[in-house]
Amino acid sequence: MQNLMTLRVFLDNLEEGVLFLDGERRVLQMNLAARRMLGQADESFIGSLCPSHFAGTTCARECEIRGNCSLMPTQEDGRKSQDVTLKLPDDEEISLRMWAMRLPPNESAMSYAIILRDCSREMALEKQIRERWQLGGLTGRSRTMQDLYQKVLRAAASEANVLITGESGVGKELVARALHDNSSRAKGEYVAVHCASLQETLLESELFGHAKGAFSGAIAARPGRFEAANGGTLLLDEIGEISPATQTKLLRVLQEREIVRVGENRPRKVDVRVIAATHRDLAAMVKRGEFREDLFYRLRVLPLDVPPLRERREDIPLLISKLLSNLAERYRRPDLTLSPEATIALEAYDWPGNVRHLFNALEYAVVHAAGTTIRPKDLPSEVVAGAPPQAAPFATAGGLTHYYRTTGDDTAEWMLIQKVLEESGGNKAEAARRLGMSRTTLWKRLNQAG
Repeated sequence: MQNLMTLRVFLDNLEEGVLFLDGERRVLQMNLAARRMLGQADESFIGSLCPSHFAGTTCARECEIRGNCSLMPTQEDGRKSQDVTLKLPDDEEISLRMWAMRLPPNESAMSYAIILRDCSREMALEKQIRERWQLGGLTGRSRTMQDLYQKVLRAAASEANVLITGESGVGKELVARALHDNSSRAKGEYVAVHCASLQETLLESELFGHAKGAFSGAIAARPGRFEAANGGTLLLDEIGEISPATQTKLLRVLQEREIVRVGENRPRKVDVRVIAATHRDLAAMVKRGEFREDLFYRLRVLPLDVPPLRERREDIPLLISKLLSNLAERYRRPDLTLSPEATIALEAYDWPGNVRHLFNALEYAVVHAAGTTIRPKDLPSEVVAGAPPQAAPFATAGGLTHYYRTTGDDTAEWMLIQKVLEESGGNKAEAARRLGMSRTTLWKRLNQAG
């Protein structure tokens, strides 16, 4: 009896919440921290099913579908964890990290324990970090990306035409969308045309519209993309692919702010902010006579160049965290994580296809990963082969560079933790690896600083 009382006192003094379940996932008992986290004022929880306390979360849905605890660790993957956000009876929200453990057979019928950790402060910090390093769909903490964000916001305050340049896959369309969303035209339409995907005979009609009977198949009059974007923004993606004839007509539209539908003679006024994007060197095309010089300068009033991923490697951890989170949600695999070795390989690769290439590689890995941890063998072969020897994905953890050193200076330590957490895109597992400390130690440092 004394041992039971001692155990109860011990459990009630833990910061982590603990729920004890029987084999049918019914709650038999929970400590004080768990009752506080779940808003349980009395013991009416006894006999309730565990998923009912986490209704609406992915964890609860999977538990109900499987008929068993989805958090139970397997021999291959080790401990699983799940982050959830719950609304308490007083309408306050709490962010929890959950994991499970199997209990040895005992006389009390307790079969499982669910452990809860209050991560509200950590997740708020992660959100703050994510927002700090994002502009719309763009992500990056590097100096080049921060400079780009400032240029985008300045350009958004203007009505001038913008030319966005950069290699394929860098996110030129995301820049265009951020320009529109932060401009005075944000409530208007945002229309994108991929010029390279349309035949020359169709592109003119697509841009300017056509009259009924203008050509075979034109059974009705149809407005073009310029009219559709009236009062808003039009993105002309891959502008370097349009023919000289279309260049001439486009120049007239930019000069006169009016379009003429195919098969008509009557001009129509349009109020459109034009953004063009290309991966080609338009200045070189002008010199070769492949692109009109006057159109080039009409489009390039405000130039924006998006840097390739290999020139901003410090953004790769942020992008990995964001893209993997999106993919985990899409594939309904919320417990997916990257092994340190896989992370090393991803950070070391040159990414000739830039962010789009990184996304495709991560999606490949998500599809091929058998467990909850993505390992080097799950990555595309060119990514693993492309990693330099000093950062080979099979390097041991002991060979990694750790930033953390105990100095006794709490302020300096906290600043270092914040810096590494930011560099890791808010990914605490990655930050802990770089700091050379366990996730538990990192969590304690975060809570002590709060």
